Amino acid sequence: VARRFYSDHEETYEEFTNRYVKFFENVDEQFELQRGLNNCFAYDLVPDVAICEAALRAARRIDDYATAVRVFEALKIKVDKPSQYDDYLQALKPVMDELGVETKEDLGF
Repeated sequence: VARRFYSDHEETYEEFTNRYVKFFENVDEQFELQRGLNNCFAYDLVPDVAICEAALRAARRIDDYATAVRVFEALKIKVDKPSQYDDYLQALKPVMDELGVETKEDLGF
């Protein structure tokens, strides 16, 4: 992803990832978490696993289970193919288990 600032600098995918990981590591309220997720998912790319992990940890840290589940809903919509969503689920499985987060489908919805 390339993002233009007022200078000629274009943000790389790695810089984008680092920016949002750092953002979610510092979130301490629901509004900030949801605002960050809305902004992050508004880009024409699928956020890196590291961003999703940081967002999940932020959601559990502020005791917002519903938003943690919605991270997976957003991923499911954002990916191009179901196999990509499965790859994200596999990569995030240890974090999901650690934090006790399930997908909407796992919850029976």
